[in-house]
Amino acid sequence: MSHICPICNSVDCHVCYHLSDDRYGYPGIFPLVRCNSCRHGFLIATFDSAQIVDLYTRFYPRSNLRLEAYRPSREARGLLSWLNGASRSAYCWVPQNVRVLDIGCGFGETVGYHQERGCEAHGIEADENVLRVAQRYGLNIKAGVFDPAAYETDYFDYVTLDQVLEHMTNPSAVLLGIKRILKPGGRVIISAPNVDGWGARLFRRRWINWHAPYHLHHFSRRSLNLAAEQAGLTLEATKTITASEWLHYQWAHLATYPDIGVPSVFWSPSTEQGLAAKILLKGLSLLHKTGVNHLITRLFDLLGTGDNSLYILRKP
Repeated sequence: MSHICPICNSVDCHVCYHLSDDRYGYPGIFPLVRCNSCRHGFLIATFDSAQIVDLYTRFYPRSNLRLEAYRPSREARGLLSWLNGASRSAYCWVPQNVRVLDIGCGFGETVGYHQERGCEAHGIEADENVLRVAQRYGLNIKAGVFDPAAYETDYFDYVTLDQVLEHMTNPSAVLLGIKRILKPGGRVIISAPNVDGWGARLFRRRWINWHAPYHLHHFSRRSLNLAAEQAGLTLEATKTITASEWLHYQWAHLATYPDIGVPSVFWSPSTEQGLAAKILLKGLSLLHKTGVNHLITRLFDLLGTGDNSLYILRKP
């Protein structure tokens, strides 16, 4: 069966892997396809809006988060923040006192952060659990999928998508919608897993950032640039900045890899860990505290092959 790249429309594509939900146990097998032209990766999986809301509300673990645990995000400063790769997040690149929309705002931490810094902060999140936080802390957050028609044209100074664009069924349409609501000269800050990074090449089908079926698209720098151009946006800058914890998560993921359809004892908070898993995960946690994961991660970021890419786009 032939596949067409959703970014460059090339038919020169091939199936790399057949993936399952190796975190939360969502049922099904999903082929991962790579385009040989623009190097874009995409999952063969179809979800409508209602299914997406159900997927994130029932299978993602935010329903277990306590309202009292909510804290606004913090500014990334100092040597420790650099070692941790804290500036990998899109919110870190938004200035004070601007009008900002965070698409896929998670538990609302970034909306609270921007609000505290004098911004007119808005959020949109597919997981309806976020409404508990928005109501409790007075945050301007909507539940559902991003719809540009819900916002004024030329309204926002900044739009951020932090580990979000890869979840979208049609990322090109999302970028086009973002252009509509951005002011001229406004910017889009995107962070997303780097499909051409060292992790995807080394860990292959067990790379944590395939994250099927939640990650539907995997961008190369070339495919992201093409998608931006098609939406009328200009790619201003790109770099790789990766959380050092990601490498710790990768080792734990490999050590506790589950059977198909079974929630991971590492990723899923509802799954009970056996004694062997507890000992193994404790050892990996102690290894992480030595700083070795931090040094490895910073090295690959300096080489431009880190697991996380940060893109800054501008509306002309």
